[in-house]
Amino acid sequence: MWRNPGRLIGKGRKTWPGRQLSTAAPESSYPGPGYVEKKPGLYQILSALRATGGTVTKALNDYQMEGRAIKRNELMRCVKELRKFGHFDHSLEIMEWMEKRGINFAHGDLGVRLDLICKTKGIKEAENYFNGLPDWGKHLPTYGSLLNCYCKELDSEKALQLFDKMDELQLIKNSLPFNNMMSLYMRIRQPEKVPDLVTQMKQRNISPCTFTYSIWMHSLGQLKDMEGVDKVLEEMRGGGEDKTDWTTYSNLATVYTNAGDLERARSALKMVEQKLDSPNRQAYHFLITLYAGTGDLDEVHRVWGCIKSKFNQVTNSTYLVIIQALSRLNDVEGVSRLFAEWESACSSYDMKIANAAMKFYLERGMCEEAEMVFDGATKRTQGPYFRAREMMMISFLKRQQLDSALQQMKAALAEIGVNQKPWRPSQETVGAFFSFFEEEKDVSGAEKLVKILKQIEQCGYNVYRQLLKTYVAAGESAPGMRERLEGDGIEVDEELKKLLDMVEAA
Repeated sequence: MWRNPGRLIGKGRKTWPGRQLSTAAPESSYPGPGYVEKKPGLYQILSALRATGGTVTKALNDYQMEGRAIKRNELMRCVKELRKFGHFDHSLEIMEWMEKRGINFAHGDLGVRLDLICKTKGIKEAENYFNGLPDWGKHLPTYGSLLNCYCKELDSEKALQLFDKMDELQLIKNSLPFNNMMSLYMRIRQPEKVPDLVTQMKQRNISPCTFTYSIWMHSLGQLKDMEGVDKVLEEMRGGGEDKTDWTTYSNLATVYTNAGDLERARSALKMVEQKLDSPNRQAYHFLITLYAGTGDLDEVHRVWGCIKSKFNQVTNSTYLVIIQALSRLNDVEGVSRLFAEWESACSSYDMKIANAAMKFYLERGMCEEAEMVFDGATKRTQGPYFRAREMMMISFLKRQQLDSALQQMKAALAEIGVNQKPWRPSQETVGAFFSFFEEEKDVSGAEKLVKILKQIEQCGYNVYRQLLKTYVAAGESAPGMRERLEGDGIEVDEELKKLLDMVEAA
C-alpha cells in the first residue's frame, strides 16, 4: 500500500558516499553568570517564516509583546531584503501590517507596495491599488512601478499608454522609463524599436545609463548589426569618460556568443575580470555561465576555483550556477563531485540544486543516480517536490513504467494539501502521459488522467485534443464527447472537429 508520498521513488535506493554525518549533540557547557542569550533580530525572525510557516502578523505582534520597539525604517529594510530574495508575500504582509497601525509610507514605499501587489495578486489588483491612491500618491514612483508591471506582463498597449501619460505629466526625467519600454520590446521580439527610443532619450538630453547601453547592444546584436554594437562600445569609452564596467563586457560577451564569434566573446570575458575592483559574486556567476556558453570547460573550472579562493563561503546560488554550467558542458564527473560536495556541507537544502542534478542525470539516462538525488532530498527538506516528481514521471513513462509515474502524480497531488501550494503539471508532463496512453491505445488511462486534471482545473483545449487523439489511436468511439466539450467551454476548431468526426465514425 502506498503510504509515504515524500519517500516514494521506486526500488534500489542508495545514498551518496559521505552523506550521513554525525548527529550526536555536543556536550553542553554552562556559559557562566551574567550570560544573557541574544535574541534574534527582526529581519532574522521574518526571513525564517518561509521555513517555519508562521505569519508575519503574529511574528510582528509577538515582537512588540516582548517590549521590543519596531521602527518604520527597520520594517522597510526588512521589506526590501525579503523582496530581494523573492519573499514577496511576506514583504507585502509587512506593509499591510504597517498600514493597519497607521505607520506612514514615503512616496517610494508606495511604488514598492504596488510592485508587491502585482507579484502576489496580479496586475489587476495592482491597477486597482493605483487607481485608489489619492492624488498625492500618484507620482513618479507609483507611475514608474505600474509601468514596470505592464512591461513585465508584456502588455505593450497599456505600457505605451502609461508611458505617454507620464510624458504628458512631465514625469520622465531619467532613463528608467525608457529602459522599461526597451526591455518590453526586447521580450516581445521587437528589437528594432530600441534604437529609436535611445534617439528619443538623447533628444531630451537624458543620458543613457549602463543598463540602457546593455539593452541597446543586445537589440543591435539581434538585428545582426555587429558594426552598431562596436559603435555603442566606442561611445561608452569616448567623451573623456569611460562608462564601461564589468556588466558592459558581460553583455558584450553574450552578444558575441549569440553571433557565433566565440573568440571575441572570450576576449570580452577577460575584460569582465579586469573591470572588477573587488570580488563580486554575481560577476563570477556570469563568467561561469558565459564561459559555458562558449564551450570552454577549463575556464569554467578556473573561475570556480577563483570563487572558492576569494569568498569565505560558497552559497547555494553559486553551486546552482556551476552545476548548471557543467551540465551544459556534459561534465558528468564535475556535476557528480560538486553536487556531493554541496550536499555534504550545505546548511540550507535548496531543492533547485537537487532538481538541476536530477535533470542532468535523467537527460543522460542515468536514472539510478537521479533517484538517489531525489531520495536524498526527501531526507533533507520537507518539499514540496513538484518539479522533481514531474521529471520522474516523464522518466518513468519513457521507460514504460506507468504505475510508478502515476504514483508520483498521486504523491504530487497529496503535497498540494500538505504544503498549501498550488500545482499544475507542465504541458510537457501532461503530454508525456497522453503520448504513453496514445501509444498504448489506453483510453481508460487517458480518461483517468482527465479526471485528475479536472480536479486541479487544468482541463482545457489541449487536454481534450490529446484525449481525442487517444480515442482515435484506439479506434474507439466517445459517446457524448461533443456535449462534454461544450459543458467545459472548449471551442471546437477545425482540428478538434476532424478528431470528433473520426471518433464518431469509429
